[in-house]
Amino acid sequence: MGYMPFCRYSSGVGYAICLIDVYMGMYYNTIIGWAVYYLFASFTSTLPWTSCGNSWNTNSCMPVTNENFTEKATTPAKEFFERMVLEQYKSDGLDYMGPIKPTLALCVFGVFILVYFSLWKGVRSAGKVVWVTALAPYVVLFILLIRGVSLPGAMEGIRYYLTPEWHKLKNSKVWIDAASQIFFSLGPGFGTLLALSSYNKFNNNCYRDALITSSINCLTSFLAGFVIFSVLGYMAHVQKTSIDKVGLEGPGLVFIVYPEAIATMSGSVFWSIIFFLMLITLGLDSTFGGLEAMITALCDEYPRAIGRRRELFVLLLLACIYLCALPTMTYGGVFLVNFLNVYGPGLAILFVVFVEAAGVFWFYGVDRFSEDVEQMLGIKPGIFWRICWTYISPVFLLAIFIFSILGYEEMLGEEYQYPEWSIKVGWAVTCSSVLCIPMYIIYKFVFASKGDCRTRYRDAFKVPPQCGSVLPGQQGTTV
Repeated sequence: MGYMPFCRYSSGVGYAICLIDVYMGMYYNTIIGWAVYYLFASFTSTLPWTSCGNSWNTNSCMPVTNENFTEKATTPAKEFFERMVLEQYKSDGLDYMGPIKPTLALCVFGVFILVYFSLWKGVRSAGKVVWVTALAPYVVLFILLIRGVSLPGAMEGIRYYLTPEWHKLKNSKVWIDAASQIFFSLGPGFGTLLALSSYNKFNNNCYRDALITSSINCLTSFLAGFVIFSVLGYMAHVQKTSIDKVGLEGPGLVFIVYPEAIATMSGSVFWSIIFFLMLITLGLDSTFGGLEAMITALCDEYPRAIGRRRELFVLLLLACIYLCALPTMTYGGVFLVNFLNVYGPGLAILFVVFVEAAGVFWFYGVDRFSEDVEQMLGIKPGIFWRICWTYISPVFLLAIFIFSILGYEEMLGEEYQYPEWSIKVGWAVTCSSVLCIPMYIIYKFVFASKGDCRTRYRDAFKVPPQCGSVLPGQQGTTV
């Protein structure tokens, strides 16, 4: 984090990423806590969201298998999530979120305990845990896939999944969703890949690793699509409706539609347990990466103050994030979770990644960067990669960022109308991370540079002399 190699004033990018990781930790661990709640609720003879005869159900509750089911009715799975897990009916949205729900706070606290003991020793502890959290979901995915394709209507769901709708490419939201999916699944911009790769040897084949990592990420998402849409096809078959009327976006797909489908299967308790175990391991794997990136960056930047006291620092950091995340565990916390998802990393990460790409390939220079890669691998990147780095990637990222700014209201969803004051607060949250970049430049320009304005400006974008001459065996900074 001390500096990115292209500019003396680039540490602001690192601080922006750290702040984004904090925002992500505030709501993402809460979502994992929901999965923990479902996991414990699954250890019963009959899943609690199977029927309507529970204390939290309303008169509108009706199983989807009921022939009289209408659009005005609500399913047991939907009411379990909204009225039992979240109890969001006890709040008025962000205007009054209500008190903290103790059971949710306890589930999320358990998540933070797991995260702490996975990160406190650095890669020595996180690396061992990742073997489980990274590989276990694949086992569960294949089990769920085998079960999913055996269900009636599954082929219709898969056919719907594989049938392209080219006209939707004109919709900017599709591109924004695609970019967000890559950012959250692969982790560019969050510092995860940089933090973990900083532990590699100088001559490690980063080109091979980049291709393998990107390919596995995309193939995993492709595989998960079969698992999801086979079940959506089954639900459409059960409800005797079209697939596009079954699916929900965001948490609704994971905590309503899929549990609803599981409840209609034979051996539903078993399928529920392994499904939510998979969600928990996937979630922990993601939160490890983001937090490890921030921790590693700060330990590298302040080796004496933080690096020597890593265990204590990780404890204090996670304690602060947990305290800040407590509002997401209130009865109206689900509205804050969606709010932070959009205004925390959702918008800011697009700008940060654009700055990273532009900074490296426009200011530092694609030729100098290619020479650094050649020094590491012995092979200079081809013209294809250099064109992508120089033109395609930065321009595409900038366009996606502009479209996301213009269409931010669609990202918030239509189920809840956010009050006007919250929109202003949201933009303040977004700006708090984005402004780290120009604010750090101003600080360095005014207080940490010497000479007149022209000299300071020239030094601001001057490449440090040690860049491009890293010796094998040296380990660089992470962000």
